[in-house]
Amino acid sequence: MATLTGDILGHPQVGVHVSIVGDVLFHPFSLDDDAKQLLSETFDMEMVPFSIGGSSLLGSLVRGNRNGIAVADIASESDLDQLSSYGEVVVMESGVNAAGNLIACNNHGAVVGMTIPGPGCEVISDVLGVPANRVRIAGQDTVGSSLVVNDAGILAHPDITEMEAALVSDTLGVPLMVGTVCFGSPYVGAGCLASNQSVLAGTGTTGPELNRIEDALGLI
Repeated sequence: MATLTGDILGHPQVGVHVSIVGDVLFHPFSLDDDAKQLLSETFDMEMVPFSIGGSSLLGSLVRGNRNGIAVADIASESDLDQLSSYGEVVVMESGVNAAGNLIACNNHGAVVGMTIPGPGCEVISDVLGVPANRVRIAGQDTVGSSLVVNDAGILAHPDITEMEAALVSDTLGVPLMVGTVCFGSPYVGAGCLASNQSVLAGTGTTGPELNRIEDALGLI
């Protein structure tokens, strides 16, 4: 188990560039050796260099669990073929295709932004093999940027309402705490990457923030 801080491609928004799906970590092809070493020291899982439609913003474009994967519609046929080897794949429709920004999930449930229509939420539920609900976090649809989730807990945007928090916690089946990353950023999903054992937070994340993250995600 590890709790570390660092940058990916020179940015502290580590959750934007890297996506953990089940037991696989997808990272940009362009990572330097130091960043690869940082990820391998933090996460004990298969590391796969990847891109979605040529983009390195994997955390914003792909989201999934051990059962399935949701991906933006900019994914090429080659991308989809490779992703399908890791689980069933659903392609997000144009206009709501930033799957990583619009979905937060674990192996118990999934929450999706209200931008995704009801039928789309049902398809995501079927592919991920878990219950799914539509929700806003702090009044915003970008639930993936506003939540960090694993199978033990949730770290949420500090302005999440009680009603939003209750729905998220009930759907994902784990307790929720609020917090920040990167010295006060409320977009915890953008600035933090977590598995069931470890966490990588963006450079600038303070000691108290790291303690809060570990507590929320059941890592201590």
